[in-house]
Amino acid sequence: MITKLPKWILWGGAVLAFSAGCVNTTALMGFANLSVSHVTGNVSLFAAAIAHSDARSILYIGTLLLSFLAGAILSGFVIGQTSLKLGRRYGRALYLEAALLLVSYWLYQQHDYLGQLAAAMACGLQNAMVATYSGAVIRTTHLTGLTSDMGAAIGNWLAGRSISKPTLGFQAIIWYCFCGGSAVGAFLFAKVSYDALFVPIAIVSTAAFVYNYVSDHLPEVREPKKIGAYHNDKRLSYLLLAVLVFACLFRCRIASC
Repeated sequence: MITKLPKWILWGGAVLAFSAGCVNTTALMGFANLSVSHVTGNVSLFAAAIAHSDARSILYIGTLLLSFLAGAILSGFVIGQTSLKLGRRYGRALYLEAALLLVSYWLYQQHDYLGQLAAAMACGLQNAMVATYSGAVIRTTHLTGLTSDMGAAIGNWLAGRSISKPTLGFQAIIWYCFCGGSAVGAFLFAKVSYDALFVPIAIVSTAAFVYNYVSDHLPEVREPKKIGAYHNDKRLSYLLLAVLVFACLFRCRIASC
C-alpha cells in the first residue's frame, strides 16, 4: 500500500499516461483504425476475424498483438524487474520507446502498416516498464484494470474500510492524463495528421533525459549502476536528441516544399 508517493513517480506516471493516450488516439484515428496501447479489444477483433475466416484481419491484428508483446519482452530484457526503483534503466527503455515512435511516424508517413506495429511495440515497452510500487499496480497505457482498482477502492471507502488515498489519487491522475492525452491526440490528428506523434515523441524523450540526469540527485534508495552505464545512457541521450532535432527539421523542410 502506498503511504507517500514520491513526486518523480507522480510526474512520471502522469506524463507517460498522457503520451500513451496521444499515441493511441492517433493510431486509432489513422488508416489502420486499431488501438495500439492495449490488447483486450484487439483480441476480441482477432477472435471475430477467426470466426469469419478473415485472413487479412487475422494477419494484421495478430501481428499487432505480437508487436505489443515484443515491446513488453524488450522492456523486461532492458530493465529486468517489474518493481519501480531508482537506478534501473528506465531512461534507456524510454529512449528505445521514443526511437520506436520515430520509426512509427516515418512509416505512417509512407502509409505503411508497419507504423502501427512500431507504435504498438512502443506502448508494450512502456506498459511493461513498471508493474508495481509498494504493492500497488501501475499501468500507463490502458485504463481497464486501473478503473477496476479505483472502483474497488471507492467501494471499500463507502463501506467504511480503510484505503490508500495516495494510491487512489495517483490512479485518478493517470486516468485523467490518459484521457487528456487522447483528446489532444484527436485534436492534433484532425489538424496535422500523424505529425501529432511529435508530441509523445518529445514527451518520452524529455522524460528519459530528465530521469537520467535528475534521478542521481533524488533521496530514495536506488540500485547501483553498472560501470559505464551512466556514460552509455548519456551518449544515448545525445544521439536520440540529435535524431529528434533532425526529424523535426526534415519534417519542416518537407512541409515548406
